[in-house]
Amino acid sequence: MYDVVAMGELLIDFTPIKKESDKAPTFEQNPGGAPANVLAMNSILGGKTGFIGKVGDDEFGHFLKKVIEDVNINASGLVMAEDVHTTLAFVHLSDNGERSFSFYRKPGADMMLEEKEIKKELIDNCNIFHFGSVSLTDEPCRSTTISAVKYAKCKGKIISYDPNYRKAIWNTPENARKEILEVMPLADIVKISYEEMEFLFGITDINEGIEKIKRMGVSLVLISMGDKGAYYSNENATGLVEAFKMDSIDTTGAGDAFLGAIHYKIRSKSLHDIQKMEKDEMEQILLFANAAGGITTLKKGAIPAMPNEDQINETV
Repeated sequence: MYDVVAMGELLIDFTPIKKESDKAPTFEQNPGGAPANVLAMNSILGGKTGFIGKVGDDEFGHFLKKVIEDVNINASGLVMAEDVHTTLAFVHLSDNGERSFSFYRKPGADMMLEEKEIKKELIDNCNIFHFGSVSLTDEPCRSTTISAVKYAKCKGKIISYDPNYRKAIWNTPENARKEILEVMPLADIVKISYEEMEFLFGITDINEGIEKIKRMGVSLVLISMGDKGAYYSNENATGLVEAFKMDSIDTTGAGDAFLGAIHYKIRSKSLHDIQKMEKDEMEQILLFANAAGGITTLKKGAIPAMPNEDQINETV
């Protein structure tokens, strides 16, 4: 049985290396892709996870397969495509470590996953099924993703969703908003950033945003606030858990580590358990998750920067 199975993009993040001012920028190759990052954090902590997606049968694709296998993610659902290349993303960092992205994905392998390629036995044997919106930008992956989510829902799985809006990969913001919101009612857990909440709903009030998402049928809402911490809300409690102060150098993967740590902490819970968690338990889980996300910002890259449980507990 898998604690979490995720479906979506697995790609190469080219992350800038600090350079001398008179030299051209240099980039280093790191594994990336939000769904895979979320699984990696869970697996590093000791959870059992599986991945469904597509990479190219190229040097990058084989590198990525090895990376996820090295952190004990089951890669049997990873398709190696001979006719399309692994997706590449170039990460641009501001002085405070915040990111912007350029994607080489016209098409990239992750976009080309077909429904017949989904390894449904992975979904059959998981507690939580996780996905994001990068898979909703183009066909055939959009239809494949929606089909997989509906299949998981019918099988009684807990559905986790991270909208993870990346402006550069959508044809228009309006289309992004429509597609991202259309699938939200399928989710039981939604993790969203404050900026994404503003973008999707046109509001700035946290409580109003939480209520809008909960009215869609979502049981657990998580709103990340960057270095301010994260809000949570279920049936029994709503609150803010402050972030730990960190000397961040790269925020890539921090939100994914945060969510992966939450998945790890709720891995054996039913949906009813998640809905009914009390304030104290929720806040202990978010403290742990905030530490996981914060520590991940201390190194470049996502998966290579993720901490183990001892490192998290030392921070908490």
